[in-house]
Amino acid sequence: MPPQREWFEKDYYAVLGVPKDAPAKDITKAYRKLARESHPDANPGDDAAEERFKGISAAYDVLGDAQKRKEYDEVRAMASSGVGGFPGGGVRFGDVGDLDDVLGTFFGGGSRFGGRTRGRTSRAQPGADLEADLHLGFEDAVRGTEASVPVDADRACSTCQGSGAAPGTTARTCDRCGGAGVVAIDQGPFSFSQPCPSCGGGGRVIDTPCPACRGRGVERARRDVKVRIPPGVRDGERIRVKGRGGAGVAGGPRGDLWVRVHVASHPMFERRGRYDLGLRLPVTYVEAALGADVKVPTFDGAVTVKIPAGTPSGRTLRVKGKGGHKPDGSRGDLMATVDVAVPQKVSKDERALLEQLAALDGESPRKHFEV
Repeated sequence: MPPQREWFEKDYYAVLGVPKDAPAKDITKAYRKLARESHPDANPGDDAAEERFKGISAAYDVLGDAQKRKEYDEVRAMASSGVGGFPGGGVRFGDVGDLDDVLGTFFGGGSRFGGRTRGRTSRAQPGADLEADLHLGFEDAVRGTEASVPVDADRACSTCQGSGAAPGTTARTCDRCGGAGVVAIDQGPFSFSQPCPSCGGGGRVIDTPCPACRGRGVERARRDVKVRIPPGVRDGERIRVKGRGGAGVAGGPRGDLWVRVHVASHPMFERRGRYDLGLRLPVTYVEAALGADVKVPTFDGAVTVKIPAGTPSGRTLRVKGKGGHKPDGSRGDLMATVDVAVPQKVSKDERALLEQLAALDGESPRKHFEV
């Protein structure tokens, strides 16, 4: 738990920009968005961004843990009511029988009163979420596939094996906090804990930092992450790969990897929804007027489709089970839109036949235009 005094003074809900009754998933969503924006790797040399990141991480360390959040809400309620002599009126010290029991109720027996001291603060933080782009061919997106995505992310330093200390040296226990990571600050009858300024709350001091990672214990490296692409993925969609993001801090869990998919176009097919495919099916005037059986291409080879007599241009024919693949193994449909082809040039004999046909066709298709 962060120092109790900090809990009284800082509104972690405001830091994450969420209401006090926000569900856990909204808190996690807000944290990840803010952490991505303020992460030191995304803002090199920006001290202000680094401080924002620390504040965001501290807020999520409390609000992201159901038990800590409950204790934090109780502490904030006590602060607003004035229990313990804090501003806001309410109960004073002398009105409370055993003040240590009250503190035990709010802090889980962790504050020090009468010589008792809270244990070490956990500083574990989840790793940052990462993003990567993946370019897919049209057919791979329709069928689904497995792809390898290169990702630049932190990993344990190969020089110091993640210890942060130069090879041949080790970190020592902090003299000031004795390895607890926190020190007590007296505030009258209270003693509040805060991260040890000597070791930054880690409980260890590195006298000779690793020259490769400068004591961070991590290094930037490229790795390939295999991603399963479900059938039917569309251009611009993001696929979440849990636990393949940035490394966590002090034993915290890894973040997630978000893969944005870019799907290439196809010279013949197009997407109709998630699992149906479409194409333009050119037919002659004679085939459209008299009807015909024509070959239509699919991903599995050509199939024969019947064109009913009198089919107008623009009519869509459904070819069942010849579209895209679905996760359950079934298939979508192929939607073939008829496109009556009009010849750009006709021979002398063709013109003569067409003129005879025009003379036989006595009804104008535009008769409803006539006044």
